[in-house]
Amino acid sequence: MAARAEDLLPVEYFHVVFTLPAEIARIAYWNKKAVYGLLFKASAQTVMTIAADPKRLGARVGMTSVLHTWGSALTHHPHIHMIVPGGGLSKDGNRWIACKPGFFLHVRVLSRLFRRLFIEGLLALHHAGELTLFGDLLGLSDPQAFAAYLAPLRKIEWVVYAKPPFGGPEAVLAYLSRYTHRVAISNSRLINADANTVAFKWKDYRIKSDDRQSVMRLYTAEFIRRFLIHVLPDRFHRIRHYGLLASSKRKVNIAKVRTLLGAQPPKLEDTPAAEVIPLTLREPCPDCGGAMRIIETFRRGQKPQSRAPPQEAAA
Repeated sequence: MAARAEDLLPVEYFHVVFTLPAEIARIAYWNKKAVYGLLFKASAQTVMTIAADPKRLGARVGMTSVLHTWGSALTHHPHIHMIVPGGGLSKDGNRWIACKPGFFLHVRVLSRLFRRLFIEGLLALHHAGELTLFGDLLGLSDPQAFAAYLAPLRKIEWVVYAKPPFGGPEAVLAYLSRYTHRVAISNSRLINADANTVAFKWKDYRIKSDDRQSVMRLYTAEFIRRFLIHVLPDRFHRIRHYGLLASSKRKVNIAKVRTLLGAQPPKLEDTPAAEVIPLTLREPCPDCGGAMRIIETFRRGQKPQSRAPPQEAAA
């Protein structure tokens, strides 16, 4: 979070979400590394291409992309959350071009380019033999059948939407600290669990009202299956930076933008600290049934301090 605080600019930030149709998510289920990687690449390329168009913004932009793969019911729902500064550098790099207040880019334009880039990328993966298909999708191993499967998806609207802009750079940092490292379900959503069932809170977005909160009960094995769907491939990075914020040139680009804006680097002590949730043990002591408390934590390879065993209370 300290590193991200150093990257913050005194500009408006936007939150754009790219989602995949259910037909594509079925392919991604068995090809997580390839399809999730394409999702990152196609969404970033979409934003950078549209933003660079002189008829749109005409600027080189940067973004931080975060992959989420779940819906509220732990179903498979791959999508990208993208955090984008509201503007970019001119083609010659000598000016900062700001977007209109409260507006970044047309989501429909983004949606259509994203659709084309993703389908082209998916066809390329198939041609290169990098997709594995099972079950009722096995017939799509044939190139013509695969192209026919994708053809209807060229005619539908892919869901790309923009949330309201963040309330300043501090809100961006708060979002990064709370939201980017979430897993498929948090402890706060769990209601109860036993050897047979798990009950948890979820939001049914099909309900067109504010009261979308419901309770779902799943057999324990099904709950575990759904949770494990969202374990990413080994060494797969779910947070990536592109354009002006790409790791190789980020510091140079940020410094240049600050110079153009006449802004100073933020002081770390002025940025809100990420909320630290104390580590607790929910399970009771297996011996006496009392609450267990953490007396020490240590890193891998670090030896714990030697401690005398606790003294039993006098009878």
